[in-house]
Amino acid sequence: MALKVAFQMDPIAAINIDGDSTFRIALEAQARGHALFYYTPDRLMYRQGRVLARGWPLTVRREKGAHFTLGTEAEFDLAEMDVVWLRQDPPFDMGYITTTHLLDRIHPKTLVVNDPFWVRNYPEKLLVLDFPDLTPPTLIARDLAVIRDFKAEHGDVILKPLYGNGGAGVFRLDPNDRNLASLHELFTSINREPMIVQKYVPAVVKGDKRIILVDGEPVGAINRVPAAGETRSNMHVGGRPEPTQLTDREREICAAIGPTLREKGQIFVGIDVIGDWLTEINVTSPTGIQELERFDGTNVAERIWQVIEAKRGL
Repeated sequence: MALKVAFQMDPIAAINIDGDSTFRIALEAQARGHALFYYTPDRLMYRQGRVLARGWPLTVRREKGAHFTLGTEAEFDLAEMDVVWLRQDPPFDMGYITTTHLLDRIHPKTLVVNDPFWVRNYPEKLLVLDFPDLTPPTLIARDLAVIRDFKAEHGDVILKPLYGNGGAGVFRLDPNDRNLASLHELFTSINREPMIVQKYVPAVVKGDKRIILVDGEPVGAINRVPAAGETRSNMHVGGRPEPTQLTDREREICAAIGPTLREKGQIFVGIDVIGDWLTEINVTSPTGIQELERFDGTNVAERIWQVIEAKRGL
């Protein structure tokens, strides 16, 4: 039986089909005979008891410059879908959060991936707080004096926005750095959120591993190596993906967090590990599955759909 699958995602025309995980997931769904629909988050709505979206039937193909075809635009009742993918990129702002509230109203009758309640309550840099033994020393605060004390204790730290993504706004402040006050002024002038500060892990020069988990089980990893002169290893800012294998410590981390991810309906998750330390659990819009497939042939999209089809009774 074919499933009706809707993708809530950023504009499809702008994606990189060689790296975008949503594209690969859609391609796999189409190959398995499922019917695809597409809409952007701004086209999601609630009206008189129904959660609706204006969007299009979707066909995808691995052809640069012609990677999708849209059918006739229409208004879809998302409660009539079998699966809705929550796949827009952060920032994790009130617009993003509102979409999770609306999608809550159709889940689990319609399976929303990942479960929107727990995406809302487990954003990437906060879920790791449930696992303090696995993470480097971490502070979440807005008060400059508190951040100064943390930096004085640990010397070399990473400062980043609590709800950012893709490496944007990430700064390393080494023991000789004098920019903390200026950066604090910058961050506090932009929003009213706390910042996250973590002890710098020197092993990042050898790479930051993105480990993919499907329904709580690790299926593979890529190593992202920072560009010359960079602290950040995110591929959005020039990090170079390399093939890698999971270490015993990384399997230990996955075994510790896997049951929580499975229990909370987080089917597709990417965690970040530097050295022996877990730094983020990405549940909003993880990526990396195309790079992993190119490196060792692991078809993560197939595994994801096997899990979803089982949950839908196929």
